[in-house]
Amino acid sequence: MLIHLLGRSLLRSGLQRLAVHRRCFCAVQSVQCPDTPQQADMIRSRAQIKRVLCVAEKNDAAKGISEIMSNGRSRRREGMSKFNKIYEYEYHLFGQNVTVTMTSVSGHLLALEFKAPFQKWHSCNPVLLFDAEVEKYCPDNMIQIKRTLEKEVRQCQALVIWTDCDREGENIGFEIIDVCKAVKPNLQVFRAKFSEITPNSIRRACETLTEPDANISDAVDVRQELDLRIGASFTRFQTLRLQKIFPESLANQLISYGSCQFPTLGFVVERFKAIQAFIPETFYKIKVLHEVEEDTVEFTWKRNRLFNHTACLVLYQICMEDPIATITSVTSKPKSKWRPLPLDTVELEKLASRKLRINAKETMKIAEKLYTQGYISYPRTETNIFPSNLPLAPLVEQQTHSPVWGTFAQRVLDQPGGPNPRQGKKSDQAHPPIHPTKYNNTLQGNEGRLYEFIVRHFLACVSQDALGQETVVDIDIAQEKFSTSGLMIIARNYLDVYPYDRWSTKLIPVYEQGSQFQPSAIEMVDGQTSPPQLLTEADLISLMEKHGIGTDATHAEHIETIKSRMYVGLTADQRFLPGELGMGLVEGYNSMGYEMSKPNLRAELEADLKLVSEGQKDKRSVLQHHIQKYKTVFIESARKAKKLDEALSPYLGAAQQITEVEQQDMEIPLPIRKCPHCGRDMVLKKKREGNSKYLSCVGYPACKTAVWFPDMVLEVSRDDSICPTCQPRPVHMLKFKFRRGSLPPMMPLEFAGCIGGCDETLREVLDLKYLRAGGGGGGGGGGGGGGGGGGGGRGDDPRPPAPRPPKPKPPRAPSSNPRPSLPPVPSWTPQPRPPPGGGGVSVHTSSDAIVCNCGQDALLLTVRKDGPNQGRQFYKCNAGSCNFFLWADQPSQQGAPQSRGHPLQAPQSSQPPRPSLGFRNTSGGGRGQEGGAGGHVGQTMCNCNETAVTRTVQKDGPNKGRMFHTCGKPRDQQCGFFQWADENAPPTGSFGGGFNGGGDRGKKGRKIMGDAAASKAPAAKKPRTCGICHMPGHTRATCPQR
Repeated sequence: MLIHLLGRSLLRSGLQRLAVHRRCFCAVQSVQCPDTPQQADMIRSRAQIKRVLCVAEKNDAAKGISEIMSNGRSRRREGMSKFNKIYEYEYHLFGQNVTVTMTSVSGHLLALEFKAPFQKWHSCNPVLLFDAEVEKYCPDNMIQIKRTLEKEVRQCQALVIWTDCDREGENIGFEIIDVCKAVKPNLQVFRAKFSEITPNSIRRACETLTEPDANISDAVDVRQELDLRIGASFTRFQTLRLQKIFPESLANQLISYGSCQFPTLGFVVERFKAIQAFIPETFYKIKVLHEVEEDTVEFTWKRNRLFNHTACLVLYQICMEDPIATITSVTSKPKSKWRPLPLDTVELEKLASRKLRINAKETMKIAEKLYTQGYISYPRTETNIFPSNLPLAPLVEQQTHSPVWGTFAQRVLDQPGGPNPRQGKKSDQAHPPIHPTKYNNTLQGNEGRLYEFIVRHFLACVSQDALGQETVVDIDIAQEKFSTSGLMIIARNYLDVYPYDRWSTKLIPVYEQGSQFQPSAIEMVDGQTSPPQLLTEADLISLMEKHGIGTDATHAEHIETIKSRMYVGLTADQRFLPGELGMGLVEGYNSMGYEMSKPNLRAELEADLKLVSEGQKDKRSVLQHHIQKYKTVFIESARKAKKLDEALSPYLGAAQQITEVEQQDMEIPLPIRKCPHCGRDMVLKKKREGNSKYLSCVGYPACKTAVWFPDMVLEVSRDDSICPTCQPRPVHMLKFKFRRGSLPPMMPLEFAGCIGGCDETLREVLDLKYLRAGGGGGGGGGGGGGGGGGGGGRGDDPRPPAPRPPKPKPPRAPSSNPRPSLPPVPSWTPQPRPPPGGGGVSVHTSSDAIVCNCGQDALLLTVRKDGPNQGRQFYKCNAGSCNFFLWADQPSQQGAPQSRGHPLQAPQSSQPPRPSLGFRNTSGGGRGQEGGAGGHVGQTMCNCNETAVTRTVQKDGPNKGRMFHTCGKPRDQQCGFFQWADENAPPTGSFGGGFNGGGDRGKKGRKIMGDAAASKAPAAKKPRTCGICHMPGHTRATCPQR
């Protein structure tokens, strides 16, 4: 066979990787002539290999393999880890003599953990762990092993992985490869496949070196990451919560969660509850006894039993009236007791638990040790079929030296056809069934007992079934049928070496068909149905295997975990009994509607992991799918956490009442939007001082993107509605409540707005610098999505945007991404500016831009408040320095030229207010300021957009004689407008400055004033304000609005 070798460019994480065309290559055939230049290059590179580093999974395995490869002549030296020795020897590999350095790791070399900001329990909300960054690192106890590998690989040209040939072993192999490749990128990498540490198996592995399988390793990576995220998030959540709720019972207890351990606990709880719910029923049956000499034969009723007492009594009385038994048939037939199937991991765990009383964890620990010492084959296998190419006779022959079962082993060799195993139906295509590989008679304790069991099971499996002869006798009494049976064993066969099975002779007298006899007794007996028994460890392992929970290699681990967490205990006869905490947790989660104690969720994951290992599914897609699935379950579980408290209360006592603040601290902050800088979630968080909140990226401290809401924001919370414009979706709306007087008059104090950048007003009010710094706002980068610099500010106008002439220091950067049309919300959209000059209303003839009295681009706004002008658009001064006002649909009112190409009209019917997007307060009016060409100059307007009337306070108090403005309509029709006549100064400067500066402190109307008044500083803040209107100068008792 000619060997074909091909090169791959990458091996994991961008490292170079070697692939083998035929997946195996023979050391003795590498000298043949290559067919292609690539093959020639590979053969030349192999010819350069002088020293090879071999790495096993454990020191015992490294020692055993090196002894075989060196014929016992290896040189041992110390590595940096005192537990992992280095063995050196010469070996014929790759068609030449090479120096081999054999060492080992101790299981996984690297571990997975969250990055530093998320490692501490109180560092973040547990829900964030589903998306937190994770990294592989070398634990402290593995550092010396890692250094040994880095040091030794520098002198080697090739690396051969000798880890166990299962999923975990493959993953450990890739960890070794990653460490070695980091030191020596051009290293050639090979994989040795073997199932036992015997000379034949090791030599065969050396001759058929293959390529490491990245798919198998990927499946472990997925499992590790999911277990970390799911386990850490649920464990932190339920531990921190339940320790507060039940401080006396759970003060210092870790309440862990695992996607395998909880279904395992669920099986125990389910069986216990089935026993509790069981209602015994009384049944009745008829029994016939026949005494012959000293023996008593019992005949059983063919009806078995009846649950109706009267019916059984009638039949019994009929039998008693004529109690003569007639033998209707006597049949004799051969009967066999089948020898056991070849041993796989699950059967080993179950049988060791049942027959030897050794628990699964201890069984696997001993089996691993026996394997590394070369006494048995690899103990983690799903196969119960001996492959045809595995010679069994030499294995049986080794056992002929035993003084205990050696004679039986010789019988197996002498039987016709030699060893003849009974074959099962399962094969993992990786390892043969568990069998002895070497005879030993010096093992003691449980090691000796388990080794003996494996040997006896193997010999029984390859021998013959036990043979017997069964006789069945049927009788008739008053037409009621009864029967009995006897057994005579003819050849015990496998039973001679397998004492774990029982098959006993049962003698009965000789009966002849047609003869009659008088029964010694006919009895009607009663009994009760019995509940199922509590689960044994073997029963639990069977259920885990049936439902796909864990693998054959991890069953023992999960069982041990629920025992160590005190979720379950063991009765005197070694059966599982759920503890109070275990019962409460299962009932609590089940009551939420998510049956997390049921196997469905984990079974689906195990099935997907198998597909990943076979290369049929992508690692990333499987990982993301299951992260999202468990994250959804987690969020719902956190919302319904009180059900957990209620379920545990009957077991742990009354739940501790927690304050509202503590309750909020335990609640899960839901994402508002993706961070425009790092792409992770942004959530609302509470400030350390006070109850106010801020918007922060969950990537802190790596990402410091945040929105600090100004003092004018009294309350902010997440709304379920989503902005239809901003990207990347979803960007959730926020519900705001502002301080009185902090907003422009046309804006309500409570509304839902978008902080993605599309709401230009809110963008200015809150000074959303995080959008300018990194872009990514909904309206397109720093500009926030006004109208793309043209149109009607929202993309409502069908005209194409006009080019914007250059100007110094524009108030906002123009949006480079015009947004699609959407219903109007307040926006402050810069329009194209004409050459300065002229007052009043100027219209640029080429672009139809509206210019205010200052010569700057006017801002297009929309009235959102209820009233006759709701939804109507108007223009205002951009800087707020002049009193310019113009309705967008009535330009002629304000003296605009009538020669425009087409008037700017935005019919209200085409722009209905969008629900849950923008301002939703129904109070207040929708007025704007009118000035310039025809407003109410110098007059105060109420919320009805009419001239306010001036009145004087008549009540006794500090404000008596003080004048104020109010609505002039009759009392029952008033709009609620109120303003002191001596405190009517508008906010200074631009709208942006006015918003953050506090401005007019809650006045519901404004007096329209000239430029001088517009630049006046706001009034000084009074030390006390009214509790009703929040205005200074009076108290609640003397408020005119009282």
